[in-house]
Amino acid sequence: MTSLSRLSHPACELVSFGDAQELVAAVAGRWLHELLKHDGRRPYCAALSGGRIAMDFFEALADAAQSHRPVLEPVHFFWGDERCVPPDSPESNFKAAHQLFLQPLEIPEARIHRLRGEDPPGQAAQAAEAALRAIATTSAGQPVFDLVFLGMGEDGHVASLFPGESPETMRAPDVYRAVTAVKPPPRRITLGYATIATARQVWVLASGKGKEKALRESLSPAGKTPLARVIRSREQTLVFADAMA
Repeated sequence: MTSLSRLSHPACELVSFGDAQELVAAVAGRWLHELLKHDGRRPYCAALSGGRIAMDFFEALADAAQSHRPVLEPVHFFWGDERCVPPDSPESNFKAAHQLFLQPLEIPEARIHRLRGEDPPGQAAQAAEAALRAIATTSAGQPVFDLVFLGMGEDGHVASLFPGESPETMRAPDVYRAVTAVKPPPRRITLGYATIATARQVWVLASGKGKEKALRESLSPAGKTPLARVIRSREQTLVFADAMA
């Protein structure tokens, strides 16, 4: 099996860790350091992710930010994807972030812009785009996130962008769009590739056994995974990965 230290891509910086807890602690600290450099004269737009590693990250971030709450004041929180479920559902990405991070740090509701999974997916996607455009700057018609957090699945999917989509769908300029996922729950809303490509920074948290094959393919210039497409679309992407031993 290929060592993580030997994986590389010209448009990607790979940072490896011994385990998930080391990874999330480092990413939390690095983000808080990044926020210290933000001038605060404009809102800072961040897209949160779902998945198991995201829950560990939210806990680490809540702990690390307790004594640094002012750096979060410019941040508006959005989501990279959401399941079409109510916000109190155990399947909700919003619920995990709210319970583990946003609520403990008393983030004001005015800076929390959840994807409304309980609404019709197309309607929820349009509302999420409108909320983002009302706050973010734009570039080439796309709203610009300061940072998009992504997880990575065993098939190399990110957000709710799964393998097998048509080239036309992948090239669509939609900021958010409804998708039918290959894993339950199938009905979801996700950021599109074009919006992720436009973000100032994209940080991928790739953690868990059984994912090294997908990561290896994603870092190949000819990779076919959704993460590979994201990496090719950008000048630089940061990937934080644990040992996956």
